[in-house]
Amino acid sequence: MVERKLLVLFGSQTGTAQDTAERIGREAKRRHFQCRVEALDSYDVANLINELLVVFVCATTGQGDPPDNMKMFWRFLFRKNLPPSSLCQLDYAVLGLGDSSYPKFNFVAKKLHKRVLQLGGNPLLPAALGDDQHDLGPDAVVDPWLLALWDKILALYPLPPGLEIISPDVRLPPKYTLHYLAEDSPHPDGGLLQPTAPRAVASELHPFSAQLVSNQRVTAESHFQDVRLIEFDITGSGITFSAGDVVMIQPQNCPEDVQQFCQLLRLDPDRRFVLKPTEPGTSLPALLPQPCTIRHLVTHYLDISCVPRRSFFELLSYFSTNELEREKLQEFSSAQGQEELYSYCNRPRRTTLEALWDFPHTTCAVPPEYLLDLIPRIRPRAFSIASSVLARPDRIQILMAVVRYKTRLSKPRRGLCSTWLASLNPEQGDVRVPLWVKKGGMKFPTDPDTPVIMIGPGTGVAPFRAAIQERVAQGCRGGEGLCSAPHPGEPKAGVGAAEQQERSCLPGWQGQSWSRGRAAPADSVCPSLQLPAPMTSITCQRAARPLTHGKSIHRRGLASSHPSPPAGLSETGEEGLCSSCGCSGGQEAFKAHTRGPPVLGLVSNSFWDPWRILAGSLTQNCLSKECQADASGCG
Repeated sequence: MVERKLLVLFGSQTGTAQDTAERIGREAKRRHFQCRVEALDSYDVANLINELLVVFVCATTGQGDPPDNMKMFWRFLFRKNLPPSSLCQLDYAVLGLGDSSYPKFNFVAKKLHKRVLQLGGNPLLPAALGDDQHDLGPDAVVDPWLLALWDKILALYPLPPGLEIISPDVRLPPKYTLHYLAEDSPHPDGGLLQPTAPRAVASELHPFSAQLVSNQRVTAESHFQDVRLIEFDITGSGITFSAGDVVMIQPQNCPEDVQQFCQLLRLDPDRRFVLKPTEPGTSLPALLPQPCTIRHLVTHYLDISCVPRRSFFELLSYFSTNELEREKLQEFSSAQGQEELYSYCNRPRRTTLEALWDFPHTTCAVPPEYLLDLIPRIRPRAFSIASSVLARPDRIQILMAVVRYKTRLSKPRRGLCSTWLASLNPEQGDVRVPLWVKKGGMKFPTDPDTPVIMIGPGTGVAPFRAAIQERVAQGCRGGEGLCSAPHPGEPKAGVGAAEQQERSCLPGWQGQSWSRGRAAPADSVCPSLQLPAPMTSITCQRAARPLTHGKSIHRRGLASSHPSPPAGLSETGEEGLCSSCGCSGGQEAFKAHTRGPPVLGLVSNSFWDPWRILAGSLTQNCLSKECQADASGCG
């Protein structure tokens, strides 16, 4: 009889594809398959020619790019020297997860399906293309596709005699078991954040514990947005990077949430345990020390602040001893209850911890060995590097906005990583943060004479700050990288003092003229961004008021492209609008700088009117009393 083995391979960026892959794995076990679920890059792709049955679950990121944990697999699969009959014995199916609002909708899944077919694979079904924009989310496609898939698979690999499909009412065993240690056993001597020499190049499996050097707020205390300039010491890490690269940071839960979680589940946070897989061949979780404490598990591994998925409520329902709670959990985990689940979880951004609070009878009955099945791990966060290794060797800086917003829930929503980083104080001791660097998608020209227009549609100024620091460190004059091209015979503008003492760029830096063709004075350079001051911020609180031209709305933090130039760009300048808020100050209220194509301009969606950049006018400073009255809140 043919061996009943199923391999589920996933490529996931945010965890959705992994969650779906694990769902397929659970359904396979109910049908008595020997099933493995692995990330594509964790799997030895050379063994693919020996596999008989594989289900691929992959997301699409960016502009049709594969997720980070399938890039090596992707490169190997598209090698031109692979024989066309390599996978002739492979039966396969492809499930894609994407968003139809992007041009290359499910591009990776479509391309993967075609490539495996080219290599001789036998498709069980057409590729399924889940769409996050659907009213029911990807499950609108996934649910019926899985029913058809299991019909196909069971026709090829029927159930052994005497066995039946395990009922959905039966709870499957956990992936791992927890074996508690005696209180007098030796304590673990290490943790994620202990400063140790890296065993290899810093990566997700081997992050470097970098020392936090500084944590400085660069916006005024009265400003609505808390933005931090944070610096890490990476001496001895071997990390190298260039402008446009990204630093990955592994965050952790706050102590208050950890304490609440342990109280809810009636866990002793200082109790120590070792993990053991229930099935042979299952690997232990990476980055989780053995032995480990409950506190360390909840603090550094379990993402109790994430919005729970459908699978969370499905597993939670098995532990419920309260009939009302069990009915609600089963509704949330059913196909018919997805709209209700979206209203309960996704729309108000309710966290896993808050959901557990809402089901107290069920929560206190959850066995500890199911924690790793119930709650996903904390995923690393990506930040654009805001410094140059040439300007600041052995240091990495990031510019981070602390995420905080309101929903219909009474408690404000907070970003896990940004809130944690903002709370760290380097003056309170040796503070360590696990991090590593990966290549970013933004590439700057190596030739310093190449004209560059930098546009940040929501990305912020961090990568531009790194690029400008790099050019300054390479000895480029500021006029070659920071201002409009001068008229014939005029000198190019300089950068000014690029290494001023660091201080807040907001407020007090607004409204300073920087005329093209003249060097910016030393005191008009914003040290925090190392840019001429008017380039850092020219908006004001009145920017919440719509501009009066075209059909676009220019609000604080948002700027859309304009179908027609504003009146402020008329040849005569007789009529004009403040580039920040749209208030009219008359011709005398503006200092219109010279026009001409910029050699390098900085465009950030919270600061710049696109038409003014296209026209080459770097700043138009409004001198009206309306704007001056609001100057304290600019930026």
